[in-house]
Amino acid sequence: MTQKKTVLIVDDHPLYREGLKAIIARSPAFEVAGEAGDAEEGLWRAKALRPDLALVDISLSGGQNGIDLVRGLKSTLPDTRVLVVSMHSGMDYITEAFQAGALGYMVKESAGDGLLKALEAVATGTFFLDSSVSREVVLGIVNTPGVRSVDDDYASLTPREQKILRLLAEGQTAKEIANRLCISPKTVENHRTNIMRKLELRRPMDLIRYAVRIGLIDVDQWKD
Repeated sequence: MTQKKTVLIVDDHPLYREGLKAIIARSPAFEVAGEAGDAEEGLWRAKALRPDLALVDISLSGGQNGIDLVRGLKSTLPDTRVLVVSMHSGMDYITEAFQAGALGYMVKESAGDGLLKALEAVATGTFFLDSSVSREVVLGIVNTPGVRSVDDDYASLTPREQKILRLLAEGQTAKEIANRLCISPKTVENHRTNIMRKLELRRPMDLIRYAVRIGLIDVDQWKD
């Protein structure tokens, strides 16, 4: 039996934490390892529990906010993957979260139906950005510095790598891609690593930026 991925929830609203726990409890792939109400407690619990994933709100009470916590998690627990769940949908918040080290960003109002898919993506190292975010914000994120100009590197990818890049750009998880191509999720992750090495991309968000710039992602999938 596959071991469940552990999740730490950090949000300063107890009722919202309960709602997230109820959603996660419906999944056979994840389990809540613990929860915290502020950044300081969140980092302390993360160090003790060493969760696979952390769900972090940006607007935390206390001296530190969620962005501070994301930075702390990535510096002390680099293997813990972070999904930010926030009421904010502006470019500044989203860009700062990704720059701090988050792998996914979800707006709270859409966290119900999409939370498990977001967790599945982040758990496999796949960049995730909520589809409710405006098209203008996505374009702003894509056009920020951090990925070099598109050149002929795409042609250096094998046909299988090009296929996997397209599927990753569509937002499919490693598990979904593995099922579609009849390979293992680990093989998908190895291909993704090779793709990023060949394209000289450092972060999953850079991979998405690249995919947008060469036309693999239609930004119209995000709302106006």
